[in-house]
Amino acid sequence: MTRPTPPQDPASLTRYIEAEYHAKHRAQLPELAALSEKVETVHAGQADVPAGLAELLRRLIGELEVHMKKEELILFPAIRNAVSGLDAPIAAMRADHDDHEAEVEQIRHLTGGLALPDGACGSWTRLYAGVGEFLDELAAHIRLENEVLFPQFETHSAGHV
Repeated sequence: MTRPTPPQDPASLTRYIEAEYHAKHRAQLPELAALSEKVETVHAGQADVPAGLAELLRRLIGELEVHMKKEELILFPAIRNAVSGLDAPIAAMRADHDDHEAEVEQIRHLTGGLALPDGACGSWTRLYAGVGEFLDELAAHIRLENEVLFPQFETHSAGHV
């Protein structure tokens, strides 16, 4: 599936991010957490089982939801209204992104880099494929905000390079 090209206009770009990334994360994560719980339960004690992944995904659901709500209710409306002085909220969003990237590293560690064990069942295979897709989507989402959207609203005095 090819994603449409992101719009250049910042207001349209915020709507694009909500539709293309926020909505997808909200759909993906609960399903992945449930599938992970199933795999962890069925394969408990197996050497390669991603023990703790379901818990990490559930925590990420909450953290991402708070982050996305801050964007949807505060930052994105300010961007759409061309409000100035957004350095502080953007810095907070960048800090959240750093936290999300640390959680991505935890996911990669728990899953052995999404390497399936020999003879992995269908659920385990679907789990790692879904987690891989989620991680790719999250990386693209963060990159679009950090490298395209946010720099348009940051001042040089913000200390961002």
